[in-house]
Amino acid sequence: MDNVARLLKESWTLVEEDRDRLSGHFYARLFLLDPALRPLFPAEMTGQGDRILDAIVTATQVVDDPESFDEYLRSLGRDHRKYHVDSAHYETMGVALLDALRSTGGDGWNLEYDQAWRDAYAAIVEKMLSGAAADENPPYWHAEVLTHERHGPDTAVLTVRALQHPLPWRAGQYVSVEVPRHLPRVWRTYSVANAPNDDNVLEFHVRTPAGAGWVSGALVRRTRPGDLLRVAAPMGSMTLDRSSERDILCVAGGVGLAPIKALVEELAGWNRTRWVHVFYGARHADDLYALDGLRQLVTTHPWLSVTPACSAEPDFDGERGDISEVVARYGPWTAHDCYVSGSARMVRATLRALAGDDVPPPNIRYDTFGEL
Repeated sequence: MDNVARLLKESWTLVEEDRDRLSGHFYARLFLLDPALRPLFPAEMTGQGDRILDAIVTATQVVDDPESFDEYLRSLGRDHRKYHVDSAHYETMGVALLDALRSTGGDGWNLEYDQAWRDAYAAIVEKMLSGAAADENPPYWHAEVLTHERHGPDTAVLTVRALQHPLPWRAGQYVSVEVPRHLPRVWRTYSVANAPNDDNVLEFHVRTPAGAGWVSGALVRRTRPGDLLRVAAPMGSMTLDRSSERDILCVAGGVGLAPIKALVEELAGWNRTRWVHVFYGARHADDLYALDGLRQLVTTHPWLSVTPACSAEPDFDGERGDISEVVARYGPWTAHDCYVSGSARMVRATLRALAGDDVPPPNIRYDTFGEL
């Protein structure tokens, strides 16, 4: 598999700068081969139609890490059941993928690259189908919106109850959400902001830039209590290691607080010996929408501390600066389990700060909005 991984990465350099062409060719060829696949995708493909192609490409990047390769692909196969994809569809996608790669790669593409992608794709599909077949849960849950609370013009906190079947998740995981009333067949991932509970209720923190029109915009501006959403199977590995005795550092930026809040709620149920330090950052004080709730947790759990920070408010009564800089000032964190969640820029900066503290990579878990 090492040689396959080398060939995949080497060949990817031929197409990575022309992703739009690769994507366009892939989907055009896919729908030509099987027009019945088209209704499984959003009516508007721009920005949302690349989920499956992105997942396949991401999978090829971890084939040289057998443990991650297996875990990632099995969970990916479970998740892709929400698209109603079966083995015949995967076969058609494989043909379309190879055709798109050859066309986009041009004269630099060769038979070795072709065979490496065939081998990798076959391994990917086998593990995805195995993961899907082993999952006894439904491909998605219908969920009723219970509460919807706005925080300023672009942020909302909402709770939903999964109907009919228990939805099993772990604190720190994320799920895909669809708003079928407004955007059928368009899915976006959101971290669950609370620990598992017997009521089957999930909390989401959603932020949308001004003018956004996809799932986040629908959840913030158009969703109301009583609406029905669809929620797919949980994914993600930013979960607590209960066997560890190390203290814990949590770093959250904006709505990246969601999985951090879930982790703290889980710890509140059993932790007695591990100190937990939460750093919560935003540009302005008004963006620290969940600070009061965190401070209430501090009053009842002596092992918990919360440090808020603002990067663009000089008069803020607390720490000032980017949250990664604030965390670095409070270090070292070498002996901690570290959890980081937020924008790609914030996560990159925080990972650099932790690397500067010589925190062992296995002790760091992170969740990000966008590509690192």
